[in-house]
Amino acid sequence: MAEMTEKDLTRSVKYDENDIQILEGLEPVRKRPGMYIGSTDIRGLHHLITEIVDNSIDEALAGYCDHIEVMLNKNGSVTVCDNGRGIPCGIIKKEGKSAVEVVLTKLHAGGKFGGEGYKISGGLHGVGLSCVNALSEWLEVTVYQGGHIHYQQYRRGIPQFPLEITGNTDKTGTTVTFMPDDTIFDTVNFDYDELKSRFREIAFLNKGLRISVSDYRGETPQEESYQYIGGIVEFVDYLNKNKETLFSQPVYINVINPTNEVEIAFQYNNGYNELINTYANNINTQEGGHHLEGFKNALTKIVNDYGKQNKILKENEKLSGEDIREGLTAIVSVKLTNPQFEGQTKTKLGNAEMRKIVADAMQEKFTTFLEENPSVGRELVLKCITAKRAREAARSVREATRRKGILESTTLPGKLADCTSKNPKESEIYFVEGDSAGGTAKQGRDRKFQAIMPLRGKILNVEKASLHKVLENQVIKDMITAIGCGVGSEFDESKLRYDKIICMTDADVDGSHIRILMLTFFFRFMQPLITNGHIYSAMPPLYKIQLNKDVYYAYSDEEKEEKLNELGNPKNVQVQRYKGLGEMNAEQLWETTMNPEKRVLAKITMDDALEAEETFNKLMGEDVELRREFIEANATLVKDLDI
Repeated sequence: MAEMTEKDLTRSVKYDENDIQILEGLEPVRKRPGMYIGSTDIRGLHHLITEIVDNSIDEALAGYCDHIEVMLNKNGSVTVCDNGRGIPCGIIKKEGKSAVEVVLTKLHAGGKFGGEGYKISGGLHGVGLSCVNALSEWLEVTVYQGGHIHYQQYRRGIPQFPLEITGNTDKTGTTVTFMPDDTIFDTVNFDYDELKSRFREIAFLNKGLRISVSDYRGETPQEESYQYIGGIVEFVDYLNKNKETLFSQPVYINVINPTNEVEIAFQYNNGYNELINTYANNINTQEGGHHLEGFKNALTKIVNDYGKQNKILKENEKLSGEDIREGLTAIVSVKLTNPQFEGQTKTKLGNAEMRKIVADAMQEKFTTFLEENPSVGRELVLKCITAKRAREAARSVREATRRKGILESTTLPGKLADCTSKNPKESEIYFVEGDSAGGTAKQGRDRKFQAIMPLRGKILNVEKASLHKVLENQVIKDMITAIGCGVGSEFDESKLRYDKIICMTDADVDGSHIRILMLTFFFRFMQPLITNGHIYSAMPPLYKIQLNKDVYYAYSDEEKEEKLNELGNPKNVQVQRYKGLGEMNAEQLWETTMNPEKRVLAKITMDDALEAEETFNKLMGEDVELRREFIEANATLVKDLDI
C-alpha cells in the first residue's frame, strides 16, 4: 500500500459548510451539560437547585422576598417556591411568547442583563431556569402574579402548551417543580445533608431571610428552617460556638454604597487556626480575591498602628499578617452590581475596586472599635505578639530539623517501606495504624507503586497545638518527610512524592479516631492536598463470610445481612468480625483493601468548607463528650465521608 502524503491526507478529510452544526434553543445544554453546570455528577445535580434558588435570592436582595422553600419530593422531583414578585407573565412582542416561556427556553434571557430588574444578583454562571428546564425530564412552573395563578408545563425543555391562567390568588411568587433527567445525570438522588448546609450558609448571608428545606423521600419526613436576624454575626458565633473567644461578641462592619455593600464580621478565639470565609453576591469565593486582600491588608495595618500608637509594640517591632490572623474567624461578604469572577474554578472575585472599598470600611470602623475598647485592643495586640513568638519558635524548630535532614525528602524515615517507582503520578503511600498491620501491608502490597509507613506512637491533635509543637511531634515529622512537600507557608505541592495518600486504620472507633487525627493534620497544615484530591481513606472490611470454600467480605452490617440472606443462612456458614487490620493475612489485606481493581477508597474532599470546619471543631475541640458521640455515630460511615 502506497504511503499517504500530507497533501493526500488533507484532501481525504472533507470539511465544508455542511459540517457546521447549529444547535437551536436549549439543544446546546443537553448536548454539552458540563459546559453549563460544571459536571453531570451530584455537584451538577445540586447546581440545578442552586440556579433556581439564586433567582429567589435575587428577589430577596431586591427587597421583595423573605421566604424560600426547597422540597425534595417523594417521586424524586424538587420544588422551589418563593414569595417574591413572580416571573413577569406578559407577552414579549418580539418573541410572541410570555416572559415566563422566554425565560425558560432562551439561554440568555432574564432580568439580570441590564435594565432596572435587579441592581445586584447572584448566580455564578447565570444560566438560570432555562438550563434547569433543558436538563429536566419534566418541569412545571406556577407564577402567582396580578391576582392570577399562571401555569405551564415542559418536557425536556419543550413547552407542552402556552402559559395559561388556572385560577385567582391574592399572593405573589414563583413555584418551580422539576424532575432531573436521569439520561443525563450520573445520579438523580439529591443529598439532603449537603443541601441543608448550603442553604444554612445562604440564610446566614442574608439577614432575616427564611429558608426552609424538606425531604419527603423517606418514611419519616425531615424538615429544617433557617433564619438569622443577626446575619453574618450569627455566622461567626456559629463557627466559634465550641471555642473560647476574645471579644464578648463579633465585631460587625456594614457599609452601603450606591453600587455595592460591604459586610464584615469577625472574632478571635483561643485556637491557632485562621478561618476567613469570603463571599460575593452570596457566592462562596473559595479562591479569595480583592475583597479578601483588602480585609487582610487593612487588618494588618490597623493592629500594627494601634500597637505602636499605644506603646504595646516596640519602636521597630512589626507583626506579620500571619501573626495577626492566628485564631481569627471572619466572614467577609460583599454585594456589587457587576461581579467579575476569575480563577481556576471561577470562584475568585476579580473586581479590583473592592480591595480599597473593603479596606476603607475596615479602616474607619475597626479603628473606631479599638479606640472605644482599649482593653480589648491591648489584649488583641498581646495575643498577636504571643503568636509572633510562637512563629519564631516554629521557624527555629524548622531550621534545626532541616539542618538534621529530618524535613528533607532526601532523608526518609527508616520505617518507611518505599515503592520502587520514582514517578509520583503512579505512586501511593499507605499510613497504617500500628506495626502489626504495617508489617502485613508490607507483605501484601505491590512494591512497584505502593509505599507503606506504619505509624508508631500517638499522633498529635493539631487542633489544639501551635505550629512549633506540631513540628516537634515525631509521628507528624515522619509523615511530613514521607510526603515530601513541607507544611504551612513552606508547603510546595510540586514536591509531592505520591499521588494518593491513603489513611488505613482499623474499622472501629479507635481506628476512626486515629484516622480523624491524620485528617485534621492534613486539613490544617496541608489543605491543598485535600482540595486537589490526594487524600483518601482505605475501606477495610468489617466481616469475612465463608461458606465451604467460598469467601465473601462485607464492609458494613447491612452488607453482611444482605449476603447472609442471599446465601439462605445455612448452618455451616462462618462469620468472622475483624477487630483490626492485623487479623487479616497479607493476601486478604491485598484482596480486600489494597488491590486497585477491587478495593474501595473514600476520597476526602473540600466540597463544604463550612461543614468541614464544624466537623473538625466537634471532633478535635474541647468537648470530649461531643467528640465521643460523633465518632461512635459515624465510625461505620467512612465510605460516605466528604469533608
